[in-house]
Amino acid sequence: MMRLAVRTLRHRKSGFIATFVAVAFGTAIVMACGGLMETGIRSNVAPERLAGTSLVVTGKQSHLRPGAEDATPLPERVGVPVDLLSKIRSTEGVSSAVGDYTFTAVGRGITEGHNWASAALAPYKLTTGHAPRAGQVVVTNGKVGEQTTLLINGEPRTLTVSGVANGPAGHAFFAERDAAHLVKNPSRYADIGVQVAPGTDLDAVRKRLEQVDGNLTVRAGIDRGLAEHPDAEAQRTALISIAGSFGGIAAMTMMFVVASTLALAAQHREREFALLRGIGTTPGQVRRMILGEALMVALPAVALGCLPGIFLGRFLFDQLGSHGVASPVVEFSQGWIPFAAGAGAAVLAAIGAALIAARKSARIRPVEALAEASLQRKWFGWIRLLFGLLFLGGGLALLIVTATVMTGPLAGATAGPSILCWAIGVALLGPFWTKLVLAFWRWPVQALTRVNGRLAIRNLSARSVAMSAAVMPVMLAVGISTANLYMQTTQVHAASEAFTRDLRADAVLVSDAGLSPELLSQVRSVPGVASASAFVRSMAAVDEPRNAPFDEDGAPVIGVDAQGANGTAPVRLTSGSLSGLTGSTVALPEYMATKTGRGVGSDVTLTLGDGTPVKLRVVATFAAERGYETLILPASLVAAHTTDGLTKQMLVRADPGADVRAGLSKVAAAYPGVQVADRSTLVAANAEDLQTQAWVNYMLVGMLIAYTAVSVVNTLVSTTLRRRREFALQRLTGSTRFQVLRMLWTESTLITLTGITLGTAVAMACLLPFSAKVSTSALPTGPLWIYLVVIGAAALLTFGSTLIPATTTLRHSPTQPTHTD
Repeated sequence: MMRLAVRTLRHRKSGFIATFVAVAFGTAIVMACGGLMETGIRSNVAPERLAGTSLVVTGKQSHLRPGAEDATPLPERVGVPVDLLSKIRSTEGVSSAVGDYTFTAVGRGITEGHNWASAALAPYKLTTGHAPRAGQVVVTNGKVGEQTTLLINGEPRTLTVSGVANGPAGHAFFAERDAAHLVKNPSRYADIGVQVAPGTDLDAVRKRLEQVDGNLTVRAGIDRGLAEHPDAEAQRTALISIAGSFGGIAAMTMMFVVASTLALAAQHREREFALLRGIGTTPGQVRRMILGEALMVALPAVALGCLPGIFLGRFLFDQLGSHGVASPVVEFSQGWIPFAAGAGAAVLAAIGAALIAARKSARIRPVEALAEASLQRKWFGWIRLLFGLLFLGGGLALLIVTATVMTGPLAGATAGPSILCWAIGVALLGPFWTKLVLAFWRWPVQALTRVNGRLAIRNLSARSVAMSAAVMPVMLAVGISTANLYMQTTQVHAASEAFTRDLRADAVLVSDAGLSPELLSQVRSVPGVASASAFVRSMAAVDEPRNAPFDEDGAPVIGVDAQGANGTAPVRLTSGSLSGLTGSTVALPEYMATKTGRGVGSDVTLTLGDGTPVKLRVVATFAAERGYETLILPASLVAAHTTDGLTKQMLVRADPGADVRAGLSKVAAAYPGVQVADRSTLVAANAEDLQTQAWVNYMLVGMLIAYTAVSVVNTLVSTTLRRRREFALQRLTGSTRFQVLRMLWTESTLITLTGITLGTAVAMACLLPFSAKVSTSALPTGPLWIYLVVIGAAALLTFGSTLIPATTTLRHSPTQPTHTD
C-alpha cells in the first residue's frame, strides 16, 4: 500500500498542499514556542560587572506566605544584609568576599553607581589615575581631573574624575564612605561577590554559603548575570507562561487544521476508496495507505518548517524583549529539545489526523461508499456527537464559573479557555448549527438574489455537510480572534476606568533619576496648588490576614504622603483618614477589611517588595472595584523598599480653575531630568502591563488567525474544485459562466454570513460574562473597527477562495474531461 500511496501523491499533489503548509507552519510555531520556553527556563544572562567572581550571593527573590503552597515573587531587589559579609568570608573554601553597593546615578552614559571595592568583581582595572576619594569618581570614559555631574537621588552632584578604568560601560565607582552615604539602604548590599580558593569544590562551597542564612541564593556560572539584572529573573515566569499557553493552543490548532485538511482530502476521494474496497482491498490496507500518504507529506513538511522555526523564535523573543515582556539581556536559547518538540508535535498531529480521516473511509462498505461519495447526508457519528456535547458542556460550565465565581481580571482565567470549548463544540456539531443559522439567512438572501439565490440555497441545503466543512473554519477564525481581541480591549479599558474613576491629580512630575525630597515642599508652595504628594508603586505579600483577596502574585501597593480630604490619592475613603498615613500604617480596600474583619485600628502583616516584613496599623478604608484592589502605604515606606529607593512620580492637585503648569515647569527647571506631564501619563503607566499583555495577545492571535486561514482557503478551494462536474453540467444545460459565478457569489455570501453569525455567537458566549465581571457593562469595550476587520478578512478569504478557483475552472470548455482532483 505504500507504493500505491506514493503513486497517489504523485498525481494528487494539489490535494495535499494544504496539509503540507499546515504541518510546516505548525512545526515552525511549536518550535518557536519551544525556544521561548527553553529561553525562559534557562534565563541565561552573561555576567559582565560580576564576571570575575566564582560565586555571587544574592537575596532570595521570593517569599512563602504562611499557609500558602506557592511562593510569591518579590519584584524588588532583596539584597544581602551587611552583617553577613563577615560570615561569608569565614565560610570554608572562601578566599575573599566583596560587598557591592548599587544605586542609581545618571549622566554621561552612566546608569549605576557602586563602591570602589566592588570594581574588583568584574574586574575593572585602572588605566590612568587612582582610586576615588571623597567627592571623586572612577569612570570608564573620561579624563582624570575633569568635573562631571551625575543625578543621584534626584539631585545633581558634581564630582571629580580621579581615574579611568577599563570594563563594562555604564558604571561609576565611588569611595566606600560616599557609596554608603548615597545608597538608599546602606544596611544591605545588592550582592556579594565571592572568590573560591583554587582546587576547592565549587558546589560544596555553594551549599555551605546557602546554609549561612535561609534567605540567600548563591549563583554560579551563567546564572551570575541574574544578580546584575534581577528583572530578568522576575520576567522568566511570564515568558514561560506565554510560550506554554501559546504553544499548547498552536498545537491544538495544528491538530485541528491538519485533521480538517486530511479529512477533506479523504472525503473528496470517497469514490476512489469505494472502488478499492470493491476490488477486495481490506480496511487495514486503506488505513495504511492514508497513513502512508500523511507521513510522506508530513516528514518533508517538518524538515522545511524547522528552518523558519529558528528565525520565528528569535523574532518573537526580540519583539517580547522590545515590549518589556522578556528581558533583552537574556540570551535566546533554542537547542535540540524545541526541534524535537516541534517535529514530534507535527508528526503526531499528522498521524492522529490520518487515523481519524481513515476511520470512516476504511470501515464503510463499498456500496455505501459509492452512495456517500455522490452526496453526503450523514451529519456526524455518535462519537462526534458525544465529544461535541462534552465541549459545549465545558464551555457552559466555564461560562457559569466566570459569571458567578471569578472577579475582575481573574475572569480571564476561565473566559479564555471557554472560547476554545465553545468553538470546538460548535465545530464538531457543525452540520446542525449550519442548518439552524442557514434557516435564518436563507429568506433575506433569497429575496435579494432571486433565481440565483434560490439555486444557491437549494445547493447548500442538499450539501449541508459539505457546507458545514466550509463554514466551520470561518467560524473558528471569527470566534477566536474576536473573543481574544475584545477580551484585551475590555480589560485594558476596565483597568483604566477603575484607576481614573477616583484619580484627582491634575498634573504629575516625573523623573527616571528620582525626585529630590526638597522638590515636594517647593511644589506645594506654587500658587494654585491645592495639594501634592509623592507617588510610588510596588508589590507586597499579605501574610496576615491569610484570607486577603489577593493571589500568589501578591498585592499591588501604592505609596502616597499623608493628606487631607483634598489630597491627590486616587481613592474614595469609606472610613478613617489618610492624614495619619505615616510610619507603619496602611489603608485597606473596604472589601478586604470587611472580609477579613480588619477595620480601622487593627493590624495587618505584609512582606514588602524587597522581602522586608512589616506590621502595619489600619488608618483608613476605601472603596475599590473588585479585582482591582490595592493597598495604600506611606510613600516613604514604599520607596525605601524598592530596588532603587527613589520616588519617581509626584501627584499635584490644583485649586478649582487654577492653571499650575507654568509654575510647576518653573520649579522643575531647577532640577535636571524632571518633567511636568498631565494625568494621562499616570493612566498610561497604570495600564502599561495590561497594554503589554494586550500587544502579546494581538501578535499571537494574529499568527493563529493566519494559521486558521490555511484551513479556510484549503476547504473552500478544494470544495470548489471538486464541483467541476456540476459546473460543466450547468453550462451544458444553458447556464452562462456569469450565472454560475453569480450562484457561487450567493453561496459565498451565505457561507460568510453563517460563519460570521456562529463565530460572533461563540465570541459573545465568552465575552458577555467576562465583560460583566471586569467592567460595569456586560457588553465588551473596544473599537468597532476590530470587529469589522475580522469579519472583512473572513469575507475576503471566503469569496476569494471560492470565486478565484471557480473562475479558473469556468475558463475551460464544459465538454473537456474533468479529473477527480
